[in-house]
Amino acid sequence: MTDVLGVLIIARNGDRTEYYQDPVTYESSYTESTALGVVQSHQLGSFLRSTYMSSSSPSYIANMKTDLVDTHEVHVHAKAGGEGAVIFDSAVALLQGLFPPNPANKIVLANETTVVAPLGGYQYVPIETVDPGNDRSLEPWIDCPAFEQHIAKVYSSSEFKATAKAAGPFFGAVRDYVFGRPTTLENAIYDYISTGHSHNKTYAHRLLPTLVEQARGFADFHENAIFSDKHVGGIGNLAGRTILHTVLNSLQRIAFNGDPLQFLLVETSYQPFISLFHMLEMIKENPELAGIPNYASALAFELRRGPPPEDRDFVRIKFKNGTRGDFETYHAFGHKSDIAATEFIYRIENYAITSQKQWAAACSSGLTDDWVHNGSQNAISSTVFAILAAVFLFGMFILSKFIKNARAKAQNSRIRLADDEVSQFHLLQSQYPDYGTLSNNIVAQPASMSEKQRLPL
Repeated sequence: MTDVLGVLIIARNGDRTEYYQDPVTYESSYTESTALGVVQSHQLGSFLRSTYMSSSSPSYIANMKTDLVDTHEVHVHAKAGGEGAVIFDSAVALLQGLFPPNPANKIVLANETTVVAPLGGYQYVPIETVDPGNDRSLEPWIDCPAFEQHIAKVYSSSEFKATAKAAGPFFGAVRDYVFGRPTTLENAIYDYISTGHSHNKTYAHRLLPTLVEQARGFADFHENAIFSDKHVGGIGNLAGRTILHTVLNSLQRIAFNGDPLQFLLVETSYQPFISLFHMLEMIKENPELAGIPNYASALAFELRRGPPPEDRDFVRIKFKNGTRGDFETYHAFGHKSDIAATEFIYRIENYAITSQKQWAAACSSGLTDDWVHNGSQNAISSTVFAILAAVFLFGMFILSKFIKNARAKAQNSRIRLADDEVSQFHLLQSQYPDYGTLSNNIVAQPASMSEKQRLPL
């Protein structure tokens, strides 16, 4: 046994409603959490608490505050793109299990009144959302031309075509259960089938069990092909390469005695799991990992102190697929035991994408002439659209100014009746600018002047 200095947990969100991703761009539809989903995440949080915060556990982090959360020791990141709303809910539910309400979460006021946090001492743990508009670490595949080219190459590969042909009977049999949705391997309809099978009693009773299993198998093949690459630094591993910077940085921070960080949770979607399994060569010894991890799965990177007389730190990798069972230990790069932290970082750090600039370079690298041409056409179209939009807005501005001026002139030329507080003199002066020079004469006319000789009022 070795002491655990700290841990990074990458957790998948819990159950949700139907979720669709475009098979070409992976742009996603709206989805929301279910009660089942937050229960799954809460169970995962309770499991992690018993694993790392119980003194009887072999993975107990001894120097960490476990009753009341110390936000210097615990950091939480949650993906905001795609399934962002579901992922945030899952992070909240997980933290409820990780740090349950505690009556000690209270404050004594100056007047000696004691106030306990709501819900019996609920602990509010800050969650940092990771928006892809500012940080691509948790959703790098969207708006990435090189990744879209990678998807097209996967669909045109001989292996994908052969699998699509073999899947023909399945898609023919399932057509009556998907209600007009495209039944092709590219579309991968497993999410619709799985959601209906879990949430809809009538649908579940009609659907043949073998169809659910087959749909899952083809979805695993599809997503494993999209989010992996033959080369560690290939564009197919983009989801793993961007999150890798967080993994390495957290391990280095935990190893540094002057940094209080001991527990980092990254709540995200399934894609980084697939890429990391390939990049760390875990797939070679464990081919069952080549697919979509279940809801509320967790991948742990533990930093452990080496046994005496070893003075190095080691990384132990564990994976828990869904809410059932316990963590299982896996080894990276063909090792048969824990890997030295220095070797782990050395072998993988050059493939990490650490900035928006590096992400942009990766997404424009290796594009063929067709994709460059398409990108140029899209850029030209975007520029033309922007110019037309600017001209339209400018025209609307000019039109609004013209209407405003026209209304002002109409208001000034409108005839107003004199009331008790406005004299006839001022009214005439406003209607006839030259009237001021004649006013004395006009006012001096005798009252007996005929009506025809008077100026009209």
